[in-house]
Amino acid sequence: MKKEILFGSMILFLLFAPLTKAAFAAETKKVCVKEFDNKTKKQKEVCKTIKVHKKLEGTAIPTKK
Repeated sequence: MKKEILFGSMILFLLFAPLTKAAFAAETKKVCVKEFDNKTKKQKEVCKTIKVHKKLEGTAIPTKK
């Protein structure tokens, strides 16, 4: 009985594990900004990788009377 439950839960995990990772993954975007370096007296480019999440639209909150 325990083996059947364990085997069933392993199969379910293997089936749904890739779906959860893809569903909650955020897009990444590379953003670069030019900064002036006082030490070398030159302009350098600083880049960062940021996550861009999907914006969800909701219904408007009703006003109280």
